[in-house]
Amino acid sequence: MLLVIVLTSAPARAETVLITGSNQGIGLEFAKEYAAKGWTVIATHRRTAMPEELATLQQQYPTRVRIEHLDVTDPAQIKALALKLKGQPIDVLLNNAAITRLAPLTDKPGNAGQIFGTLDYDQLDQFVHTNLAGPLRVTEAFIDNVRAGKQKKIISISSAAGMLSAPPRSADHYWYRISKTALNSSMRLLAVQLRDEGIIVVLFHPGGVQVESLGDLRLPGFIPPSEAVGKMITTIDGLTLKDSGRFLQNDGRDQPW
Repeated sequence: MLLVIVLTSAPARAETVLITGSNQGIGLEFAKEYAAKGWTVIATHRRTAMPEELATLQQQYPTRVRIEHLDVTDPAQIKALALKLKGQPIDVLLNNAAITRLAPLTDKPGNAGQIFGTLDYDQLDQFVHTNLAGPLRVTEAFIDNVRAGKQKKIISISSAAGMLSAPPRSADHYWYRISKTALNSSMRLLAVQLRDEGIIVVLFHPGGVQVESLGDLRLPGFIPPSEAVGKMITTIDGLTLKDSGRFLQNDGRDQPW
């Protein structure tokens, strides 16, 4: 009697990305492009109602896109989602949610309350809680998910506005610039702390991107989200542990700090 043993391997797990602030702009484009690549996308937003853009994306990729409510300034919401996703490996944790302004575009875009002499210190609290504490809270909450992932990458979207190696072209956007400088510093610390675990921590300056919040305003040199995000995803795919702690432009070149 011939005994035949058939060995079967477990089905490959789709890689997973969790994206904060994914209902518009760069975050939405990341969600679209990762879903198109076949990834499982956990797309989060802080709106009170389901954003139409994410609902449409979920209809297009019903088995790949999972939409969750998350305000990165709310510890209770972060904890609740972390419990909901306990045990779910996350290959790329993408800290994208941020604020650049708290004033309408009609009032000197983004500058109301952010210029010396008229600084609104209540705004500072909002910028710090969103742009600095938000990514740190999210990373702390989901670090075990990242540890369980294959790629083990933590990506934060920063800005050249936070660099200190050269003076800014103009003295504006105080709170936005300060919060991005602080984010850069925090992620460099995290890169050192997590290196021995094989976790890669990288920051990106996406470049000037023509996002929805700019409305009909067209700025010279700004590129569409698809171009910026396409370059960043290609760069993220190629990251290794030797890149941890770097601040990169969308195409993988070093961004001055």
